[in-house]
Amino acid sequence: MLGGHVGIEGDSGRILNFVPNGRFHWFTRSDNKHSRYTIYSYDRFYSVMGGDPDSNKKAIVYIPITQQQKQKFDSISIAYLQVIPYDYALFGMRCAAAAYDILGQLDIFPAYCHSRTWKKILYPKKLRKRVFKKAAANHWKIVRQDGSHRRKWEKD
Repeated sequence: MLGGHVGIEGDSGRILNFVPNGRFHWFTRSDNKHSRYTIYSYDRFYSVMGGDPDSNKKAIVYIPITQQQKQKFDSISIAYLQVIPYDYALFGMRCAAAAYDILGQLDIFPAYCHSRTWKKILYPKKLRKRVFKKAAANHWKIVRQDGSHRRKWEKD
């Protein structure tokens, strides 16, 4: 499976993630956004790519944050759930770029404008590589689970 899906868990069992909603867009359209932010449970989030959540490949990185970063994450979550900040498009913001956007606002990664964000983080592996590199440098906990051997998974 190329790519995968990306979300940010701010509270136990509540994963914020960016998904398409409506017709598929090749390119970003600011006048007709077909996207939404959602809060998924653990099982719902890990079944997005299909199949049993327990048989999907996972990588969870525990990023320590301050109380101020947590408050900022909560306010970003509330705002993004109410008003969609950008369109979901193949050449535009998708789940990995949207997660990076939030991590940038929390000063975990350098913040970029939306167009630069999606160009740098076009698909989940681009974000995973950055997160894994920073996690190794900062000794953040990473929990990985191999997926079912019946599926061909992207190598990391």
